[in-house]
Amino acid sequence: MNPDFRRTLRDHATRAYRQTGPFNYRWARGKLGQDAIFPALIEHGVFHDHARVLDLGCGRGLLAAWLLAAEQLAEAGQWPGHLPPPPRKLRFRGFELMGREAEVGNRALQPHFPGRVEFAGGDMCQVPLEDVDAVAILDVLHYVDYAAQEALLDRIRAALPPGGVFITRVGNAAAGWRFRFSQLVDRCMAGVQGHRHPPTWCRPLEDWQAQLGKRGFCVSASPMSHGTLFANVMLVARVPA
Repeated sequence: MNPDFRRTLRDHATRAYRQTGPFNYRWARGKLGQDAIFPALIEHGVFHDHARVLDLGCGRGLLAAWLLAAEQLAEAGQWPGHLPPPPRKLRFRGFELMGREAEVGNRALQPHFPGRVEFAGGDMCQVPLEDVDAVAILDVLHYVDYAAQEALLDRIRAALPPGGVFITRVGNAAAGWRFRFSQLVDRCMAGVQGHRHPPTWCRPLEDWQAQLGKRGFCVSASPMSHGTLFANVMLVARVPA
């Protein structure tokens, strides 16, 4: 995705956050303008049309904002021909431990996408996993201990139908100083948002892949640190059709 079009898509996706206050608007613009995973989700064709997406750790709903804005631009004939078409008619549910952030996402997006976005406060390890085609956990799976991670992965695999997909971004604990730098930045970003920084339970990339593989997922891994010093990897785990 070239920089000019990414700015266009970012501007379209973040417009609704203006009404929720300057901090939320700037946060949305910063994340959607700089984070490599958002263009990658489209470039890798991760989601299929009409998917029911469950976003665990949804924050302010930026995943939904990005993909719904992409759909709107495509429908308006403003989508570049060199990019895969964005998914159509997605519906989003999300849960966020910080309920006030979930409410920001509702206030921003529900007026523009009625019936397609619903966020709520909740612990990702305890919320119901049902009626889903795709589950996303971006950058928060390492905040629960190993036993809780594995229990949650079991529940996700059981909830997904044939052809379903689980998307996560994790840090590669075997990446040396890059991983340590990623952890430091993670703590700083939590502080900026007013969050406490809990303990983390991280794994080497091979361990993440093994955990998914033994549950029957077909897993692909893509580096997600382009132009940065981070050690992040996007894992796309699909249930065989």
